Amino acid sequence: MARIAVIGAGMGAMATAARLAVAGHQVTVYERGSTYGGALGRYERDGFAFDTGPGLLHLPAVFRDLFVKTGKRPLEECVDLVQVDPAVRHVLPDGATVTLPNASRGGAAAVLDDAFGAGAGDRWSAVLGRARDAWDATRRPLLEEPLWPDWQVLGADPYPAVRKSGLLRRRPPTLAEVAARELGGPLGDLLAERVLAHGVDPATAPAAAAVLPYMEQTFGSWYVRGGMRALATAVHERCRERKVDFVFGCEVREVVRRDGRAAGLLLADGAVAEADAVVCGVDPRALAIPLAPGSTPARGGAGLRSRSTLFLALRGGRPADAVHRTLAGAGVTVLRPDDPATAPDPEHEAVTVQAVVEPAAAPSAEDLLAAAARALPGLRERLLWHELRTPADIADVTGAVDGAVPAPALAGAGGRLLYPANTTALPGLYLAGGWAHPGGGLPHAGMTGALVAGLIVEGAGFRGSR
Repeated sequence: MARIAVIGAGMGAMATAARLAVAGHQVTVYERGSTYGGALGRYERDGFAFDTGPGLLHLPAVFRDLFVKTGKRPLEECVDLVQVDPAVRHVLPDGATVTLPNASRGGAAAVLDDAFGAGAGDRWSAVLGRARDAWDATRRPLLEEPLWPDWQVLGADPYPAVRKSGLLRRRPPTLAEVAARELGGPLGDLLAERVLAHGVDPATAPAAAAVLPYMEQTFGSWYVRGGMRALATAVHERCRERKVDFVFGCEVREVVRRDGRAAGLLLADGAVAEADAVVCGVDPRALAIPLAPGSTPARGGAGLRSRSTLFLALRGGRPADAVHRTLAGAGVTVLRPDDPATAPDPEHEAVTVQAVVEPAAAPSAEDLLAAAARALPGLRERLLWHELRTPADIADVTGAVDGAVPAPALAGAGGRLLYPANTTALPGLYLAGGWAHPGGGLPHAGMTGALVAGLIVEGAGFRGSR
């Protein structure tokens, strides 16, 4: 039995801790904040309640596997997980809306034909069909295996090329170019908006970014009743069942080195927490973690994005025609969960507005209100109060430099959208969570638990989950 010290109590860090504890290790999590979950928090005021991080779960199989591998009770017995239907509503530039069903290729095609004319659904299905090919080619190396030492091979875009006038482009297209060329007009804007919502810039992302809307359409969008924070609580409780210790209000200054390997943590009060191995579940830049030799040159690519979030307390109940998620354009998402736990009574509604932003250029509350009004008619008249969370607030909660929010790893773009390997240059020190391979987002961060636990339990010969 080894002593494992885990830095941070985010979702990836807790997923790692639970798996290591099941393997027989003594695991202690050191969290500088007062609670667990990282960005997956909950804000409550005047009977209203809001998720502070992701409002939906995609690829729930990641957390189903975590619960199967770490205890007797499956995920669905620990949280009330429900499919969201419709999956998303898009607000077009002219104010018209397009509402797509959840996990239905045929249903989505029919809606798009009605909205944009015959053939639109077939063009959309063809793009996502090519995205499926990219998903099949990269799913294991990007989600289920430690980052390959020759990760450069993932720099080639796996999205199948499409011939135009008998010629192939010499330069692989960006996602925005694929959207314009293969879909065109407002239909192409829908694809770009779905990618931007993940924190990925369609103008610079490879065409392989189409795997993100493919993943949504194929595996569905899911919500946890009582708020997404309940998922963090369930993972924390699973850790506690497996005898993982948590130390909150405990800031880590640095990783202790002894005899050329990680040997524990130096805490802010000067104490040393001895350990046989260390897992860093926070932004490794904050602790100057040495990356593995030959590791990826960037952490998810240049120009990392963040999120600004506006909580809205509204008079009047949630309308019957409301949908859980609306994309209002320019990277703005409006979340309206059909969940009594979010409001003080049926005569009020809690709405969350999220915007993908540059950390140094966050919008004002007024900017977000104006954007949200496109999806919420009569917003100003219904507004009781609002509260803004900025990238600086994210930095305070998660410790991420500049409050950046990691996006999922993607193949293509020369490897610019990959993340550092889960191993590091210091033996005994590992990386978990959204800042390590395979990147950000709940499913990707959750997969780091399986990868890091496998590397610690099985050693360098570990080749990935099965």
